[in-house]
Parts: sequence; structure tokens; C-alpha cells
Amino acid sequence: MALTPMMQQYLQVKEKCKDSILFFRLGDFYEMFFEDAEVASRELELVLTGRDCGLENRAPMCGIPYHAANSYIGRLVGKGYKIAICEQLEDPSVAKGIVKRDIIKIITPGTYTDSSFLDEKKNNYIMSLYIDNSKNTGICFADISTGDFYCANTKYNENIIMDEISKYLPTEIIILDESDEELLKAVNERYNILISKRNKDFFIEGSLHNLKEQFTDFNEELFHSCTINAANGMLNYIFETQKHSLCNINTIQYYSVEEFLNIDINTRRNLELTESQRDKTKKGSLLGIMDKTCTSMGARELRRWIEQPLINKKKIELRLDAIDELVHNITLHSDLKDALSEIYDIERIIGKVASKSVNAKELTALKNSLGRVPKVKEIIEQCSSIMIKSIFQDIDELSDIYKLLDEAIIDNPALSVKDGSIIKELYSDEVDDLRAAKAHGKEWIASLEQQEKEVTGIKSLKVSYNKVFGYYIEITNANKHLIPEGRYIRKQTLSNAERYITQELKEVEDKILGAEEKLITIEYELFVEVRDEVEKHIDRMKKTAKFIAELDCLMSLATLAVESNYCKPNITNDGAISIKDGKHPVIEKVIPSGTFVANNTFINNKEDMLLIITGPNMAGKSTYMRQVALITLMAQMGSFVPASSASISICDRIFTRIGASDDLNSGKSTFMVEMWEVSNILQNATNRSLVLLDEVGRGTSTYDGLSIAWAVIEYICDNKDIRCKTMFATHYHELTKLEGKIKGVKNYSVAVKEMGKDIIFLRKIIRGGADQSYGVEVAKLAGLPESVIARAKEILKSLEQDISKNEDLSIKETAVDASAKNNMLQISFSDIEKDSIIEEIKKIDILNLTPMEGFNKLYDLIKKVKSL
Repeated sequence: MALTPMMQQYLQVKEKCKDSILFFRLGDFYEMFFEDAEVASRELELVLTGRDCGLENRAPMCGIPYHAANSYIGRLVGKGYKIAICEQLEDPSVAKGIVKRDIIKIITPGTYTDSSFLDEKKNNYIMSLYIDNSKNTGICFADISTGDFYCANTKYNENIIMDEISKYLPTEIIILDESDEELLKAVNERYNILISKRNKDFFIEGSLHNLKEQFTDFNEELFHSCTINAANGMLNYIFETQKHSLCNINTIQYYSVEEFLNIDINTRRNLELTESQRDKTKKGSLLGIMDKTCTSMGARELRRWIEQPLINKKKIELRLDAIDELVHNITLHSDLKDALSEIYDIERIIGKVASKSVNAKELTALKNSLGRVPKVKEIIEQCSSIMIKSIFQDIDELSDIYKLLDEAIIDNPALSVKDGSIIKELYSDEVDDLRAAKAHGKEWIASLEQQEKEVTGIKSLKVSYNKVFGYYIEITNANKHLIPEGRYIRKQTLSNAERYITQELKEVEDKILGAEEKLITIEYELFVEVRDEVEKHIDRMKKTAKFIAELDCLMSLATLAVESNYCKPNITNDGAISIKDGKHPVIEKVIPSGTFVANNTFINNKEDMLLIITGPNMAGKSTYMRQVALITLMAQMGSFVPASSASISICDRIFTRIGASDDLNSGKSTFMVEMWEVSNILQNATNRSLVLLDEVGRGTSTYDGLSIAWAVIEYICDNKDIRCKTMFATHYHELTKLEGKIKGVKNYSVAVKEMGKDIIFLRKIIRGGADQSYGVEVAKLAGLPESVIARAKEILKSLEQDISKNEDLSIKETAVDASAKNNMLQISFSDIEKDSIIEEIKKIDILNLTPMEGFNKLYDLIKKVKSL
């Protein structure tokens, strides 16, 4: 059996988009067939029907009205599907044979620009990744809705790639089809990101030509070949899906991974920078309490500032000085806030101009936004801070574009650009003449009804219009006998009335409808001319939008500083972090006002390098460590901080190992994940890093865990390439004996007050180690049954008595002084067994072991000794 001509056409088009669901336009519907129909019917809850296609069995089929397609597309894209839109390319009424059809656009998660489905305060990034045979790696991120286009180059490192993904959170990744499966597995395990594979030629062919054509200032000498290929792959993919290049993507920004404060994927999660761990929303995150922006552009920029804190002292201080000026000038601050609040999303509107999908209402919003720019510039003219003065000097008021839009587009235009009611009066003589003709015709028709009522004496007579029959005179059957003979021509018979026309009415109808149709056509043509003229100035508007976003960020951070009584931090490079009355910026906001207990912090790379923090669970150790990291991060993004004073030495990286989690899909237990995170820190930390370690070693037996924790402290303090600022929270009280024995170690604890049989957490960090962990008391606070608590206390007392009788064993198996490092565990065994263990130890090449391998080897040795 042969396929029908229409189905042959469908399959030819489908061959071009095998990885997409094909929306095939048939009349007023988009139809889907075969497997696409089965997927769409399931995901969109549509009725699955069938259609004769020439084969023995009917083709599975489902469809949606074309005018309602956006909502269905949004739902499918949100679930990670690609949608290919196949339109009719000719008028069916004049087409000979099968109407010509082809794909006009492919919509993917990374190229979706519908503002009704995108988060206005978050970029929608797509990533391109190219790795060559020498493991050089090119990375590119783009947001086609805003025109952002970033590139970087690095040596292949799965951790770095995953860190960049966690920073930008792309919804789609374009990658070589021969890429490392382990990397793809790691991405799929952590994120819901669509992977689009392409061959090598897709990334390489025409690269320099494409980049030079897209970016007029492109300088190939500044880019590694891998970066060029990654960027070219991105451009090719944009062209493949959008079917044309986008002029709002006109600037390529090269960045280095090292030019920002490096925050790895685990740290971003632990510090809850842009989303909370609990429900993955903005609420409860640092961004949630810092975002006081007035514009969508500012909100996206602020997210970037949080995701990418600076390490350049001068740039940080420029932001701080600008915020300081806004904080201390209330009038300036208030006026700027009011002006910014009336500005729409210029970046995404011009993105729609570039993709030729903008409507007249959006151009009106653009006009209104541009109309506020002169006011913004007038407000900041008085500013003295260098950053705001620079914005004042460089910002373009765009008055010519405002004038064009103000003259051309009416203030409240129709939503559809093909329904007329777009062009303003006096902009076009032809439009004005056609509107006059249309208006006069309708006036004549309105007077006709009154005239005919008087002639016929029929009070219920009416003159009406519909799209099928045009204008007509309607008279009920009860009044037909009153019609003068020969006055009307019958047009349509209804059950209770007759419809008529006259020759004069027909002539006026032709004039009105002709004028209306021509008016719609001319208005659309003029709209396209205006849109294309605006498109020529996208580069100027994009720069102004960026300045508005920066001002909005500064205003937002100034508002936060005023409302929360934050201080301006002093930025240094002396290696020390000194904070007085520091608070956790998020927790302070979610608990009753005035109840958060502030704490001081002093840590450096010398005598106060590694702070061992002890105290019971729930006492606030983790909160305290996190607040130090967040205050440091906020200072480096150029924000005021929650403290009465703060001096922050610039850090190159922040690492955290906090909380218990597993990765069972990859066969990693909680303890294995913990060790992997510690290993990553020890391999990548430098003496400019800030490291937070919480309960290292708790995932295994007491002595194993203590041994590992001890070794980690030694490694950080003794390794000259690290010796970094470290906060080390632990329940191993034996580690407090390291103060005075390892240079740089200092003991701190969380103060606890005992009230009879109960305890009160004072949340205050004090000098010195805790003398007990209060674990049973914490269990009591958690609500364990009284019988369990009582029995636990009996067992604890018995164990403490046994330990006191064997104090030598406790010392030998836990804390020994630094001079006895080589004899940490004193164990007796037979000479044969002793020789075997010694030989194994002799063969260990300690200088070539990674920290992780060292931990594993130590664990194996202890396990063997315990089995004796």
C-alpha cells in the first residue's frame, strides 16, 4: 500500500527533526502522528485518534488548535522535549495540489523565549561544550532571550565543568556525540538537563567565518581553538533551531574560571546561594533575602553577582563605594528606586525584536521604558562614586528610538500585529485616509437603520454584520408584510426572521470591508518597518539595559543595607577575616526579630588558621560557619554585610563539607561521598581559600573517623601549598588537644548553660573546647521517650567509668601529642603479624598518594589491625 501524498509530505519533514515532536499544520490545527502523537497524547492528556494514511493500519494521531499552541508547547518544553513547528508556506485557497509546508522553528528548553513560561528573574542558559583530543575544553553559555554570550577555556576536569554547570544552570547542553560517558552520567544524575549531541563537524565547520560575522569585534587571537569551536557550535545550534541568526547576540564575553571567587557545586548547595536545599525555591536562599530589585534585568544581574563574586579588590570597592553613596543619600536612593520601578524588561523585549516575534504592546512597553532613561540619568547626575559616575557618562538615553515608537505606535495597541489598531494617527496619511473611509461608512450604516425604520414603520428592524454574510437588514417574520414592495433583496432566511440587502448597502459594504482589509495590511507593513528600524539599534539598547541592571543591583543592595543595618566591609589582601557581631543573613530574617545571637570571628593564615569548633548538635556550629562563608561571599560580590564591622581578606575559593548525603545510584555511601568531598577540598584548596569542614569522619567507626579527622587537620596545617583559613566543627573532643601541638590550631566551642537536668543553647562562640557533647540531652530535646533517655544515661555512665579505668587506652587510641605522630595507635601483636604490617607500611609511597588514597590506605591498615 502507498502512503497518501499528505503523509508522504509529513514523513519528509519529520526526517529533518527526528529528535523533536513535529507540530504539523493542517488548517486551524497542529497535528501529530505516529510516535509523536503517542508521546504528546500522554504528556498533554490529549485524546489519541487515528487517520487513514495509506497503510494497512491507521496512523495514531492527536492535535491542538494552532491559536492555543503556546500553552501546549510550554508544557512539553518544560518536560524536556523539543518541538518542531511546521507551517503552511502558501495560502491553501490558491495552492495547487498539496500545500507547501516546512519547519520554520525548532523550540528547545535552551532556546525557548516565551516570556509567559520563562522565569523573568532568571536567565535561560544553553551550554555548548567542546573537548578536543588533548583534553582542552571550550565552554560557552548563551541566553538567546537576552543576548548574553559567555565563553571560557580550561583543561578537562569533570569537577570544573560540573561547577560551571552549577553556576549557570543551563536547561540544555550541546555536546560532542563522542563525549565522555562518565561526564554525561554525572550531569544526568544531578540535573534535569536536555543533552543535544552533535558531531565534530557541527562544531568546527565555518567557525571563524561565523564568529566574525556574528561578532564584529571578534579577535581570534584571544580565544583558544576549543573555545572557538564551542562558540561556533552554539551559533550553529541557534541557527538550526531559530532558522536565522539573532542580532541581539552581538557581543562575545570571554571569562576565566579563575577571575571570580570559585564556589564548587557542593558549596553552592550547602550555602543555599540561589535556592534552598529543602524545596529548591528562591525562598530561604541568600538570593531570596538580597533581591530588592525593581526590574527583571536587575534581578538576573544580581543573581550573577551572587553566583560569581569578584576577587579583584578594585572592582569590589567600586561597588561598595556606589552602595555607600546610595545608603547615605536617602533622597537619591528613593528617587532612583521609583524611576527604575517603571522600567520593563528591555533585554528580553529586544530579544523578541531580534527574533521578529515582538508585538505592538511589547514595543509600547519598550517605549515607556526608554522614556524613563532620561529621568534615571538626571537622578544619578549628582552622584560622586566612580561606578555611578561612569554609568552616567556612558548610558545612552535612546531618545531617537523613543521618538520613533512614540510617533508610530498607539498607546494601547491590539495584541496581534495582524488585527490592525497599531499605528498612531498622523504617522501615515494612507492609514488616516483608510480609517476615515472606514469610519464614514460605518456612520452611514448607523444612519441607514434609523432611515429604514422610518420608511417601513418597523421599530424592531436592525442593520447588523457577520463575517459570513457581511452587512444585512433583519426583519422578523411578524413584520414582513410591512416591507414596501421591491425595496429589499432577500439574502438569508431564518426560523423567525428574514435578512435582506440593498444595492446601496452592498456598495458601502465593499468600501468598508475593502478599507478595513487594506488598513490591516498597511498597518502591519508599517509595524514591520518600525520593528526593523528598532532592530538596527539593538546594540545601543542592550548596553543601556546593562547599565540599568547594574544600577538596579546597587539600589537593591543599598536597600538591603539600610533595612537590615548592614555595615560596609573593609576589603584587604592580608589573609585575615575579622568580623564583629556577625549574623547569618538568611536565618536572621526567618526567626523573630532581635533573637539571632551575633558572633565574632577572627581567622587568618598564621596563628589563627584552623579553628576547631566543638559543642553539641543543634547548638549552632554549622550556622556559625556558614555565616562566615556568606559574609565573605557577600563582601566579595560588593555588598554590605550583616555585622557591626568586618574586614575581609579576598579569598580565591570557598569550600564546604557540611551535612550528610549519599549517592547510592553511583554506589557511593554517605561516608564515601564525605571522603570524596574532603578529597576534592584537599586537592584544590590554596592558602587564599576558606574551608568549612563539619563532622569529618563521622560516617565510620569512632577511631577510624577520629584518625581521618586528625590526618586532615595535619595535612591542612603542615602542607605549605594549603595552610588556608579553615573552620573545623567536630564531636571528637580529643582533637582539642591539638591546640599548641600543631601551629595555627585554635579551639572554640558553642556555649551551653545547664539548668538542672536540662540544657540551654546560648548560640555564642567562645574560646576553648567543649568538655562534653550533650548528645543525650539533644535526644531529649528531640522528643525521644523518657525510658530511652533514662537508659541511654545509664549506658553512658557505665561507658565513662570503663574509659576512666583504662585512660591509657583512651589516650593511645585517640589523642597523642605531635611528637608521637608515627605511633598514633599502640597495639601489640605477634612478631609475624607485626612484620607483615610493617612491610606493607614500608611499601607505601606517601609522596605519590592523593589525600583520598591516603585515607583509604589508613582505613585498610586500621581494619587489618583490628581484626587481629
